[in-house]
Amino acid sequence: MSNRPRRGLGKGLGALIPTGPIVQPSAQPGPVDAEANPGPAPVAGAYFQEIDVDLIDPNPRQPRENFDPDALAELAMSIEEVGLLQPIVVRAKEAGRFELIMGERRLRASKMAGLKHIPAIVRNTQDDEMLREALIENLQREQLNPLEEAAAYRQLLDDFGATHEQIARKVGRSRPHITNMLRLLTLPPSIHNRLASGVLSAGHARALLALDDPAAQEHLAKRIVAEGLSVRAVEEIVQLGEATAGRAPRQRTKQPPPPELKDLSERLSDLFETRVKVDLGKRKGRIVVEFASVEDLERILSSMAPDALTTMRPHSDATAQ
Repeated sequence: MSNRPRRGLGKGLGALIPTGPIVQPSAQPGPVDAEANPGPAPVAGAYFQEIDVDLIDPNPRQPRENFDPDALAELAMSIEEVGLLQPIVVRAKEAGRFELIMGERRLRASKMAGLKHIPAIVRNTQDDEMLREALIENLQREQLNPLEEAAAYRQLLDDFGATHEQIARKVGRSRPHITNMLRLLTLPPSIHNRLASGVLSAGHARALLALDDPAAQEHLAKRIVAEGLSVRAVEEIVQLGEATAGRAPRQRTKQPPPPELKDLSERLSDLFETRVKVDLGKRKGRIVVEFASVEDLERILSSMAPDALTTMRPHSDATAQ
């Protein structure tokens, strides 16, 4: 594996937690000036630390034994490209060692990527709700790049049991915003790198999500950087099917959708709190409903047909990363 240093892009929740064990300061009179005290607020019961992977012991209660080797290799490649977006979660033991709580898959992939140290949230409390609320509060006050923001949302959902509604309410964002940010994590690692470093904007990345082919996404991302394309231009390239072509977008040749279809799309998007597209061709039409996770899909289906899920075969609980 590559020995190049990790870029430090995309810290996710690690950007929301002070580094090292927190020593509670003595009370100081007067209000706290946020600008005079930059950085994340202390999180009681947790701190961020880079830990030697050889000092981390497995969780004896880890129920998962089998890990998809292809998925691990893909995650390892992403870690090589932009670093680990979601820190593992550990608890401190004696003699300077740590026990893994959450992130077995992330730990294995990090070792495959050749990392000697791994970003970790060190927990000193069992109160998941307290940690979740503190992390969301810091997420509200910290300036993260789009990839860090998306990674923080994902880890709050996966590791700390937050819901889309809780995150949206606490950070003052709409639920569709949370969903759309989470979708950025499905883009290829090379695009993550450009997004985390600021070469691509979140608007560019969302436009790329309309393409199903990762190779086409990467090709168009290179064009965005080389040609300085605006988000509007990228959306038109995708709409006209020119994502892999070496030419600039033509002037509008496609007729815009009828106003009633556009209005219907917007109303359905508001109803299901996600992006809904309604297209009408010469012979038939289609409705495309986007979702960010299995949980999000179940939420949408329960809104469409409340009784449908009860007649379907229940899915198995999601396994931990």
